[in-house]
Amino acid sequence: MTRWTRREFITTTVAGMTACSLAGTSGLAQPARRPRILVRSSWQVVNIGDIAHTPGILALLEEHIPNAELMLWSSGDLTAEVEQLLRQRFPKLVIVKGRISQSGEASTPELAEAISRCDFLLHGSGASFVAARDVKAFVASTGKPYGIYGITYSGADQTVRDLMSQARFIFFRDSVSLEKAKSDGITSPIMQFGPDAAFATDLRNDEAADAFLAGQGLEAGQFVCCIPRLRYTPYWLIRDAEFNANRHARNEEMKEHDHAPLRAAITAVVAETDLKVLICPEDQTQMAVGREMLFDRLPDEVRDRVVWRENFWLTDEALSTYIRSAGLFGLEMHSPIMCIGNGVPALVGRFAEQTSKGFMWRDIGLDDWLFDFDKPEEVDRLTPTLLSIITDREAALARVQQAHEFVKAKQAETMTIVAEQLM
Repeated sequence: MTRWTRREFITTTVAGMTACSLAGTSGLAQPARRPRILVRSSWQVVNIGDIAHTPGILALLEEHIPNAELMLWSSGDLTAEVEQLLRQRFPKLVIVKGRISQSGEASTPELAEAISRCDFLLHGSGASFVAARDVKAFVASTGKPYGIYGITYSGADQTVRDLMSQARFIFFRDSVSLEKAKSDGITSPIMQFGPDAAFATDLRNDEAADAFLAGQGLEAGQFVCCIPRLRYTPYWLIRDAEFNANRHARNEEMKEHDHAPLRAAITAVVAETDLKVLICPEDQTQMAVGREMLFDRLPDEVRDRVVWRENFWLTDEALSTYIRSAGLFGLEMHSPIMCIGNGVPALVGRFAEQTSKGFMWRDIGLDDWLFDFDKPEEVDRLTPTLLSIITDREAALARVQQAHEFVKAKQAETMTIVAEQLM
């Protein structure tokens, strides 16, 4: 791994100039090599939030360590369509796939080259230490350093905890995860709160968003978005996954309980404001949920001002749509994250089956925009809070700006730590 002095590194990454060092006894200056970061991210493509992790971390690295050479080690299910999104936004990005065997051999020549060339492995944001197996193989075969950026932690076996302790840093995307990691004895030298990288996602598809909105009679600033969700994502409906009878039963048990408050909020928006409502998905199972549990169960006079999105979309079109909305509410996490990251008010509903990720709203100062759907008194706050962000725009946008500025400051702080590992 190339060693940098602090002065050389700052000159290279912040000022964008090439640092130089003396070469032997020749008295001539040779350009210092750019730092090379291999980003392990891109977990799945059936959820626009999981897609958003990757452009988010890449955008942060581009902004804060602009001279770094970035390589993405993606999961195998990265589709050509999502890969195109990434290449459009990051045209110089190198993308590789593959796994490392127990003997330390990469399964593809592209991955082998990326592992050989990189100076540092950065595990991106996710619901957990998603790629622990790949990181373990990387560390065992190369001895190179790595760090973890913006994850939720709910517990792990001793092997994984030991591996996490080897990380140069771990940034947890919610304070509950941070405290859990400490109590479990994880001892990485730097462990602190670090926002989910998806806050920095800036993909756009304005043309597709404008066409969709025009076709549905939705005008910019004159609608709010609503996202439904079951207690457990029924992955068996959208990919090769085993049917889980217990999770299906729990979904069936709670789906009316969880969506009745959303219908009440939709009805209030239609009755008390001039806005419309767009029911839209974050993952590929939620179009059907939105139709069954929200749209079809609304009274006719309410449904006339509600649009149900029938087809799945990708992160770029979704974000362009959110930006044109007056706000978002529902039972998902990463659409609200992208909203706050782009100046749009967003309310988050959560329940026990989800991880602690929802508590990041408390961590960034939006605790009263977080609603525990297992607590009736919090559910009761949803409709009046939604109406308030519509009717008192100045106050709502001020709250968003305050939260976003806090996130940006934390991102800058954490990226400084990432940069220091490349010296």
